[in-house]
Amino acid sequence: MGDALDIDALWNDFHRVVNMTSAELAAWLRVRDAGEETEPLPDQTGGDTGQHVLSILQKRRTDLTEDDLRVMEEVVDTVTAQTDVENEPVAEDTPRRHRLMSLGHDPLKA
Repeated sequence: MGDALDIDALWNDFHRVVNMTSAELAAWLRVRDAGEETEPLPDQTGGDTGQHVLSILQKRRTDLTEDDLRVMEEVVDTVTAQTDVENEPVAEDTPRRHRLMSLGHDPLKA
């Protein structure tokens, strides 16, 4: 994946499917991992992929690493495979919506 055109296309696809801002994603990851009595440190919430998506959102295209590109491809593929335009979730709390939100995609967001 080193070609500049491929990276540009991946960057655009990633930012198309990741429709949550870094602040929205960070808040979601904190809420999702908060226990009844404890809340993890902000940089330890949401699992590895969620944290990696959050770090990518805070980078410039020129600062991407090979690992970033791999995660971006995985996120684009996963969100694309799990997003069904005709059957988007209508309930506020569905497991599929929560899985997608942990990757930065809220299917209920326009």
